[in-house]
Amino acid sequence: MKLIIGLGNPGFKYVSTRHNIGFLAVDKIAHNHTISITVKGFDACFGKGKIGDIPVLLVKPQTFMNISGISVKKYADYFKIDLADLIVVHDDIDLPFGTIRIKAGGGHAGHKGLISIIEYLGNSEFIRVRIGIGKPPDKSMVEKFVLETFTDDEMKLLPSITMTASNAVTAIIVSGTQAAMNQYNYRATNQSTKGDDTFSS
Repeated sequence: MKLIIGLGNPGFKYVSTRHNIGFLAVDKIAHNHTISITVKGFDACFGKGKIGDIPVLLVKPQTFMNISGISVKKYADYFKIDLADLIVVHDDIDLPFGTIRIKAGGGHAGHKGLISIIEYLGNSEFIRVRIGIGKPPDKSMVEKFVLETFTDDEMKLLPSITMTASNAVTAIIVSGTQAAMNQYNYRATNQSTKGDDTFSS
């Protein structure tokens, strides 16, 4: 079974904020594969289904972002998920808006959701699907920026972005992580996303 985690904050006030694009992407995955994320358990909403012939569990933690690891740990332990079968979908301020990049393992670049997951799992070697949300002009504005709602122009692009993220997750599951990285990271590189600056979020 593959465990797919979308990161975000619970509650109506956060629905359309940049930090919640992980939730929006997992909702798109659910829609594309006819999976209902309506069951509640382990501090999250979740749904079971299949992508291709592979069983998957879609999870949206209902803790706040900076303690996402609590829920992720519970699901990983209960369903005995190997780290190679854990996919975390999250926002990334170090990528231009709308860019999708797949990463296997690595650090957290200051992302508080990833920090929490790594802390609770005791390991960082899981797969990430990073969705670019752009960044503010100054590092001191990051916390406010990620909790702002998308602009009208950004909202118009969200359906296409979340569809691409859904397709990237599908590619990981159906074709394997390396093949998916070859497809989606090549595209990201050609959108001039080589910057390595990191901000805390």
